[in-house]
Amino acid sequence: MTSSQLTEIAPAADLARTRTRVPTRPARGRTGSRGAWITRLVLAVAASAIVFFPLYWMLVIAFSPSGEVFEPGAPRFWPSTITLENFESVFARFPVAEWFVNSVVIGAFVTAFTVALNLLAGYAFARLRFPGRNLLFLLSLATMMIPVQAIMVAQFRLVTGLQLYGTYWAVILPGAAAAFGIFLARQFFLSIPEELIEAARMDGAGHIRVFLQIVLPLSKPLIAVLALLTLLGSWNDFAWPLIALKDNELFTLPIGLLYLKGQSTPDYSASMALTLISVLPMVVLFLVFQRYFVQGFARSGIR
Repeated sequence: MTSSQLTEIAPAADLARTRTRVPTRPARGRTGSRGAWITRLVLAVAASAIVFFPLYWMLVIAFSPSGEVFEPGAPRFWPSTITLENFESVFARFPVAEWFVNSVVIGAFVTAFTVALNLLAGYAFARLRFPGRNLLFLLSLATMMIPVQAIMVAQFRLVTGLQLYGTYWAVILPGAAAAFGIFLARQFFLSIPEELIEAARMDGAGHIRVFLQIVLPLSKPLIAVLALLTLLGSWNDFAWPLIALKDNELFTLPIGLLYLKGQSTPDYSASMALTLISVLPMVVLFLVFQRYFVQGFARSGIR
């Protein structure tokens, strides 16, 4: 082989060696990313355990024989005998079924009214043009800064003036609008393409038809978020129902818990059983509708 041929082959060989060289940095990057993934997994499991433990402890006390977890010695993290005696005791001593029905009725009406008003107001602030729109929207947001306790006297005078004191409506009507829900609905409706609404308007559709046939079918995640937040707030509301309801037969579950706690000899096992009855429906609803819940917050622009 001549020297000129060797000279032509040498650069090609160098190029081949360069192409076949195995990089090492990506391997270290993959190792680092795997370590970060394991760290995030451990932190997530630890955080979940911290959050879940109170619920687990409530389950243990509710299904354990009365007073067993408070006996001297090491704490029991599992019932020695799974029993329903705490639930039977609660239902035998107190009108738990009536309290549960009251919570369902009040929560259903408050949720229906609040979601309807929030959707209508959110659409008006997002898509309608009228004088003072921005000022009214800012005023509605400003009400979120007013503590609920500061307006309870005014609410009480209002419901007594309307002769609603001691009825379901005394709890339902004051909670039928929420500034945060209006804000959430407005942000969601702003994310709907303007071209879609303009196309419907060009076909002769008015605002009512656009709202019912175009906007609402696209708002399932928003409706799920508003319904869950409103129902959760109404279900756990304690202070205002305690003021507005005067008969034991109209009490809700949170008031029933206070009534049970105020007995001369507190029964913690029975209290945990009633607490489980109160918490379980909200947990089930969130697990069923969590996909829509996350989508609604994501599309509204809230992180």
